[in-house]
Amino acid sequence: MSVALVTGSCGLIGSESCLHFGALGMDVVGIDNDMRRTFFGDEASTAWQRQTLEQTLRQRYRHHAIDIRDAAAIDALFERHGSAISLIIHTAAQPSHDWAARDPQMDFSVNANGTLNMLEAARRHCPDAVFIFTSTNKVYGDTPNRLPLIETETRYEIDPAHRYAGGIAEDMSIDATLHSLFGASKVAADVLVQEFGRYFGMKTVCFRGGCLTGPNHSPTQLHGFLAYLMRCAVTGTRYDVIGYKGKQVRDNIHSNDLIAAFQAFYDAPRSAEVYNIGGGRASNCSILEAVALCEEITGRPMDLAFKEANRIGDHIWWVSSLDRFRSHYPSWDIRHDVRNILTDIHDSNRRRWRVEAVA
Repeated sequence: MSVALVTGSCGLIGSESCLHFGALGMDVVGIDNDMRRTFFGDEASTAWQRQTLEQTLRQRYRHHAIDIRDAAAIDALFERHGSAISLIIHTAAQPSHDWAARDPQMDFSVNANGTLNMLEAARRHCPDAVFIFTSTNKVYGDTPNRLPLIETETRYEIDPAHRYAGGIAEDMSIDATLHSLFGASKVAADVLVQEFGRYFGMKTVCFRGGCLTGPNHSPTQLHGFLAYLMRCAVTGTRYDVIGYKGKQVRDNIHSNDLIAAFQAFYDAPRSAEVYNIGGGRASNCSILEAVALCEEITGRPMDLAFKEANRIGDHIWWVSSLDRFRSHYPSWDIRHDVRNILTDIHDSNRRRWRVEAVA
């Protein structure tokens, strides 16, 4: 039986991957030690999602609470399954550039060393497997902030005459820029994934994500923009708008759309590929626009606090160009816009969040 091995298996993208490929009949090996709880506290714990996976997939899902920094444990797990592993989806990470500055050693060891452990174990035991890595648009640092941007009433927007008007492409430089420490550790991992593809001929891909989102998120203030915003809207929690007057723009891709991209790549893999991936022009918003949608969906005003100082290295405007991925996989497209995403997050989580807020 073909095995899909997923790190961060109880996180947003990891859990969606487990459910998707498990439903296709693959055996799923999940790696997740709930380090998200260590990073962000009890509210960000993914334990609830582990229970969902085990109840839904039953014998098709085998969970391992392994730290990806433990090279020996990772290698032993790969050795156990060997060439039966046909797909590796590596989503486990320290995902916050704010948090990374608190403990650069841990951030780098999880993001860079952990990725190296995964790549080396795959090279030794299942070199023909497809290796999918969730990178980040933070590998470009703050270079996007040098684009010609125009301030409007609710958002920043790029000059429509600029070549990136349809979205930022993969040819943007990752050099000579302020990455944040998180961005630096993900650059290291990103380049490693590319190098194992080129040097060893492995089927590797880096998906440089914008905001990855969806109903399975365990949101927290430092990570999970749309889900955390909706959680605040549902529970009446104050939301801090940090910098740029709330006009900073992000593109948002629903986890289902990203998993569909994973499936497309798995079906026709390439080597050492890099794709910017996000909602693109079909699904993007500023914070102010997202707040307005949350208020409309919940039917209640949000409690907002505006902070003048922006996060170090934060993007003012990011919309991904999806042209490269579409050129390789023309049957794939974005199927969820921001309103649809927020409604899905709201409908899937409102009862649980309200119970947790009372508790």
